[in-house]
Amino acid sequence: MRTELVSEPGGADRPNEDFAAVGLPASGQGGSVVVLDGVTPPRGGTGCLHSVPWFTARLGGALTELTVSLPDAPLADALSRAIARTAGAHASTCDLSHPRTPQATVVVARWSPETVEYLVLSDSALLVESPGGGVTPFLDDRLSLLPRSALATDALVDSTVRNREGGFFTAAADPTVSVRAVTGSLPRRDVRALTVLTDGAARWVERFREGDWTDCFRLVRKEGPQALVDRVRALERADTARTFLGRSKTHDDATVAFVEF
Repeated sequence: MRTELVSEPGGADRPNEDFAAVGLPASGQGGSVVVLDGVTPPRGGTGCLHSVPWFTARLGGALTELTVSLPDAPLADALSRAIARTAGAHASTCDLSHPRTPQATVVVARWSPETVEYLVLSDSALLVESPGGGVTPFLDDRLSLLPRSALATDALVDSTVRNREGGFFTAAADPTVSVRAVTGSLPRRDVRALTVLTDGAARWVERFREGDWTDCFRLVRKEGPQALVDRVRALERADTARTFLGRSKTHDDATVAFVEF
C-alpha cells in the first residue's frame, strides 16, 4: 500500500484549517483516510471560544480513531459519534447553536479486505480509480447547485441555507447531520486507488477547468499530491483579473490525500 498526504495553508499569515490523517489498525487489516476542510468564519462572533483548527483537529482525530476502532460501525455512525464527542468537549463554554459555530466538510474512506466504504459531506471530493483506470467522483453537490443569489451574503447563507433543508450541510455540533452525508460501499476488488481533495485543491477542476476529475487523478498518481497543489497555486497567482476566482479568496487551504492499494 502507498499513501501520500499534502496539506498546505492558503497563506503564511493564518493557520491551516484543514485536517488529514490515515489510520491503520494494529491488525494490519484495512484502514481509513479522513480529510476535513474547516469552514472559515466571517468577521464577527461565532459563539465559540475555540478556533477552526482546534475544531478540525478534535473532530478529525476522533473520526480517525473511531473509523479504525469500530470497523463494523457504519461511517455515518462514526461521524455522528465524533461530532458528539467534539461537541461535548466545548458545550459548557460555547454556544453550539450559533450558525457559525466551528464546522467542517468531511470525506472518509475506509477499506477492508472485502470492501471500500465512503462518506462525503459538503464540497470536498473523493475520486476512486478502478483497476482498469476509470475514475469515478463521489461528491456532495448540494452547495454547488444552489443559485448564486442564495449565497449573496454570509448573513443570507447562515439564515437560509447553511445546515438547513434545501440548502447544504456541514459537520458542526449536531450529530444527526451524519445522515445527510453521501455514503456507500464498493467491492475492494473494484478499487485500485483513491484520492481525496479539499476544495482548495479541487479548484484545478472546479474553478480553473484545467481538466476533468480523471485528468486530476492521473496528475496526482503520476506527479504526486504536491504537484497538484503547486499547479493550483500557480493558477491562483496568475488570475490577477479574478476571471476564475471571482469573489473567492486568492489562496485557500489545499489538502490532497492519495491511497493506492
